[in-house]
Amino acid sequence: MGACLALGSLASCASCLCGSASCLLSSCCPSAYNSTVSRLAFSFLLLLGTIVSVIMILPGMEEHLKKIPGFCLGGTSIPLVENKVNCDVIVGYKSVYRMCFAMACFFFLFSVIMIRVRSSKDPRAAIQNGFWFFKFLLLVGITVGAFFIPVGQFTTVWYYFGVVGSFTFILIQLILLIDFAHSWNQSWVQKAEEGNSRCWFGALLVVTITNFALAFTAVVLFYVFYTQPDDCTENKVFISLNLIFCIIVSVVSVLPKVQEAQPSSGLLQASIISLYTMYITWSAMTNNPNRQCNPSLLSLVQSSGATPAPVSPTAGPNVQWWDAQSIVGLIIFLLCTLYASIRSSNNSQVNRLMQTEDGQGLTAAVATVEEDGTRRAVDNEEEGVTYSYSFFHFSLFLASLYIMMTLTNWYKPDSNLQSMQSTMPAVWVKISSSWLGLALYLWTLVAPLVLSDREFN
Repeated sequence: MGACLALGSLASCASCLCGSASCLLSSCCPSAYNSTVSRLAFSFLLLLGTIVSVIMILPGMEEHLKKIPGFCLGGTSIPLVENKVNCDVIVGYKSVYRMCFAMACFFFLFSVIMIRVRSSKDPRAAIQNGFWFFKFLLLVGITVGAFFIPVGQFTTVWYYFGVVGSFTFILIQLILLIDFAHSWNQSWVQKAEEGNSRCWFGALLVVTITNFALAFTAVVLFYVFYTQPDDCTENKVFISLNLIFCIIVSVVSVLPKVQEAQPSSGLLQASIISLYTMYITWSAMTNNPNRQCNPSLLSLVQSSGATPAPVSPTAGPNVQWWDAQSIVGLIIFLLCTLYASIRSSNNSQVNRLMQTEDGQGLTAAVATVEEDGTRRAVDNEEEGVTYSYSFFHFSLFLASLYIMMTLTNWYKPDSNLQSMQSTMPAVWVKISSSWLGLALYLWTLVAPLVLSDREFN
């Protein structure tokens, strides 16, 4: 509880820095556009909820709560609170479902409110860019209410919402990676053309080769540890298909016609996409309910002299809150969310997919300085918004669902809500998202050739 109060105080401090529609910046804050500061602030709220969810799911939290006299022993009541406190709901996967439900409702509400906002002159833009203290109170209120939802079928139903939302968010992550790869490639190529070309082209070559080497190494490890000679047919198919698809998009990215129509394409982008695809493949295989095809990370690092206990091929894995794929997934999520808040892209197709304008980011901003020395973020949206407010909040809505599924390892609650299990639908959701993501990347390469009558510069 103390950690939650500390996080609340931190959020209040952030609210003091950004309390008006035209966000005020302290002297230690960097100059920024108003639109960028708003995105960072909403991302901070999402990060805040993620940290609370992580705290609630930490191993042993329930035992610590039970040590508090009269808190949750046998569901005893807290003073001034009528309902009973069930520690099985306050901590563990049920708490993550409720916390992420609150964040999803919060961002979905703003997504609906901000539909068709065209410029900062719209009265709703003031809600988007200000009133941060009240937004924080609203999020806290929804969160408190979420913990009073009866257990019933809530967890099971919300699991399916999480599967669909996470599938979509994985695609958004891949779009952001495509954007990041294009920006990275353009930046280093431009520096190479300005001078010291051997150094910058050498750096591009090293990074590209490293990414491809890591992706190929992952494929080898997958075949070694996640397949059996007479079993694990699904894993063999997934690994082989994704390897073939990655080779195809890599070859297409350097075809002369594609290079002519899309000068920013190259092997650097293909290597990053290939590496991310291998991560999604690994993440999918870790949800395979067949334990012979889904060894735990602990079993892989055991000493060769140890004899592992026999495992039933159909036995479902025990719930492990902090497995490797969840930690990696959470890190990728945090990086993508931060990048989505400060991104400044010149790739027109990615901007169309993300509903943003060209070159609107943190680095080009200049803040105005008031007479009292305070800095006011520049309102760069008087003529038109630089990103779709509604789509941005919808992306955070999907991110909330992705966090929920990641922290619970995509395990499905069973019928009596007493345990969680891996299921094949989670595997197919991840694999299909990797295929659709590769198709999106391929489209960014061939679209100028297919739609030659359109301008893609």
